[in-house]
Amino acid sequence: MKLNFKLIIIVLVLTNTSWSQTQVDSTKIVRVLTFNILHGATTKGDFNLDLIANVIKDANPDYVALQEVDFKTNRAKKYDLVTELGWRTKLSPLFGKAMNYDGGEYGEGILSKTSFLNSRRVALPYYDDHEPRAALEITTVLKSKDTISFVGTHLDHLTNDKDRVAQVKKINEVFSKNKYPTILAGDFNAEPNSTPINILEEIWTTAYDKDNYDLTYPSDKPTVKIDYVLFYPKNRWRVLETKVIKNTIASDHFAYLVVLELLDK
Repeated sequence: MKLNFKLIIIVLVLTNTSWSQTQVDSTKIVRVLTFNILHGATTKGDFNLDLIANVIKDANPDYVALQEVDFKTNRAKKYDLVTELGWRTKLSPLFGKAMNYDGGEYGEGILSKTSFLNSRRVALPYYDDHEPRAALEITTVLKSKDTISFVGTHLDHLTNDKDRVAQVKKINEVFSKNKYPTILAGDFNAEPNSTPINILEEIWTTAYDKDNYDLTYPSDKPTVKIDYVLFYPKNRWRVLETKVIKNTIASDHFAYLVVLELLDK
């Protein structure tokens, strides 16, 4: 009996030691969502911002990168979509214009639980008469008092990689110089191991399991992964969870949630 009792004590001590080594600081956890919202439409063809907002609220993100965001266009009923979604989700909204469109503007959106220290919009290169694209960034402070940057973007959708390659090179050039740990999220219109993703991975670390990942598009019968969350530098972040939110109605993309922990230097 004494030997068994000692064995139990040893097991408990080892278990507690292992657990303590993997404890997570809740003040450094960052819940990131990227969501292409199909300019406020749904796969049923109607216009339902409450449905989109509910997907976001259920994920409980700290930061959201939104793509296909309309600002007072005719097709979006003259709504400022990111502000409307901010109101519905109780998150701070920011819109970044990529181009004029349909009586209004079209571009990127960010929703945030925390206020912005600053923000910037970076125009991305494109060729010929293709759609302009942009990256939208906020810098903000976590509960831990750590400062981070968060970037949302939407890369070119054409089958040729030419625009996307130019765009990811610009993203690497600009944001690799950031002073603070940075998260990059969005619809990249590129599959894993494609040239644009490989170029991004020269600087950024991707959050997904390359051997076992869920597809994100199209939401009715997904065939590809084109929605991502990446981070930089690698040694400042740890992936705690990834989840594809498989709502087939809210958009033609699944929303993609990644939970990260900011690590000490």
